[in-house]
Amino acid sequence: MSSPSIQSSVNYEKKYFSLWKVILPVFIGVGVVVLMLWHESHKDNLSEVWHGIHFTWRTWLCIGLGFIFMWGRDFGLTWRFRALTDRQLSWLKAYKVDFLCEFTSCITPSAVGGSSLGMVFLNSQGIELGRATTLMITTLFLDELFFVIACPIVILLTPASEIFASDAGDFSHGIKFTFWIVYAFLAAWTFILFAGIIWRPEWIRKILIKISQWKWVKKWSSNLVELGDNMVATSKELRKKPFRFWLEVFGGTAVSWTSRYLVVNALFLGFIPTDDHWQWVILARQFVIWVVLMVSPTPGGSGISEWIFSNYYGDLVPTVGMALIMAVFWRIISYYVYLGIGAAIVPGWLRETYERFHNKPKVTKDTPKEETIET
Repeated sequence: MSSPSIQSSVNYEKKYFSLWKVILPVFIGVGVVVLMLWHESHKDNLSEVWHGIHFTWRTWLCIGLGFIFMWGRDFGLTWRFRALTDRQLSWLKAYKVDFLCEFTSCITPSAVGGSSLGMVFLNSQGIELGRATTLMITTLFLDELFFVIACPIVILLTPASEIFASDAGDFSHGIKFTFWIVYAFLAAWTFILFAGIIWRPEWIRKILIKISQWKWVKKWSSNLVELGDNMVATSKELRKKPFRFWLEVFGGTAVSWTSRYLVVNALFLGFIPTDDHWQWVILARQFVIWVVLMVSPTPGGSGISEWIFSNYYGDLVPTVGMALIMAVFWRIISYYVYLGIGAAIVPGWLRETYERFHNKPKVTKDTPKEETIET
């Protein structure tokens, strides 16, 4: 399986994780919240905007519950990384890979995602680079498969007028249109991944090679060929896996995403206690939000996430001020915490990876076979 060299990966990572990429999403997110508050203060008295917002013991308890649900998200992905590597990664190393991937998601547009550099993170924890690429393609397939299976089930069990907030006018229509367009693309991409890594990898590889010969994609031709090669290699490994393996890794995927969605349910319980029916609607809308955010052009969906949350859940929240406060807590729990943790651990990870590469003995033609180090 072809893959980039460790040297180029190290150099790229040092350039990739620059300080401004941490500051930019914070600036965008906070800026959007301030602008929304400013806009509302021109429509109503600012004190009225904040009217009805009370922090009680129940509120803080449910905010804590939101953090527990996000830990469930980390547990699911860590469990999945351990299962995918046949327990080669310890819990600590798997958690480290999880946080690094999430940090990458925080500083890149949502369409790129944290898996784009996951193979480098896995390699830094002792997984051979070629196998790490195989594993990250598998995680991508599992994530997309979860959305493709779960979204129709959730929507079928929820009235369309409630999941798409039909009384919200153009905003609701825009959300609904974007959701189905993105979902259709997601379903097609999932089928391509299924065919490429399980069903007919040779077919997909041939198609990608054909596409790479088109003039207008020449710039990405090597990447397309490499993707085809990686899919074939991935297929060879995955076809050997027993059904129990698939049950475990998909279980970890389901636990992770469901826990992430339940953060909003916890916030609603704290700020606006609702009955079981509306709790289901709140959960269903999370599926819609995350699918829509997959095409967000801002790093980690900054700004767009806060805006969508405040508007999409606006019909369930009594005041705009409360909707914004809930949006801020949602982003703190599910986004800014990971941005901070990533910013704290990435410098040490870069230093560790850099030193490991430069301290590695160089292989020459005079090096005895028994001393040869594979890279």
